Amino acid sequence: MIVTSNTASQIAEYLLQIKAIKLQPEKPFTWASGWKSPIYCDNRISLSYPEIRKYISSALTDSIQQNFPSAEVIAGVATAAIPQGALVANNMELPFIYVRSGAKGHGRENLIEGDVKKGQKVVVIEDLVSTGKSSLKAVQDLREAGCEVLGLICIFNYGFEQAENNFADANCPIISLCNYEHLLKHALYTDFIKKEDLKTLESWRRSPENWGR
Repeated sequence: MIVTSNTASQIAEYLLQIKAIKLQPEKPFTWASGWKSPIYCDNRISLSYPEIRKYISSALTDSIQQNFPSAEVIAGVATAAIPQGALVANNMELPFIYVRSGAKGHGRENLIEGDVKKGQKVVVIEDLVSTGKSSLKAVQDLREAGCEVLGLICIFNYGFEQAENNFADANCPIISLCNYEHLLKHALYTDFIKKEDLKTLESWRRSPENWGR
């Protein structure tokens, strides 16, 4: 689910405006997975724009307060969600931790950085959700550390059926500030894309692993 249509439209406008999201149905990108994609998303660019950075962190904060009011700790997923998670934790005056993709190979060999206590109620902040696998690994790591994960909130979600199934199987609620559906609506309305591009962009999400082959 998304927060609100107004918030989703504003996030879409900001991300398109600063080219944090690029739509190129005519000249697809190649993801690290090898998938061909008409969209590329790098929300880290938003950190360079104070107004946008503040809007995103405020929207994440509001969503936590409305949906997970019992949150005791904010956790960011390394690395892209660390700054946003820290901003949200600061807004809410809550402890902040972050989850690595793998344990450090030196020192204390931490997987979770920060002061983690069993039984704490945690909300996870994520930058971007595609299949959800890396996000849910962080959720599982927190659960194995004894935390109660209330849910996950992301800035942008591609809305893949695979991700929806993965989060449902993990019994982890997910909330998005913006998703692919709202992005396309806004991009069409504001002439970031042409109407003839819409069919191509919609077909990609239905079968991203096969698109462009």
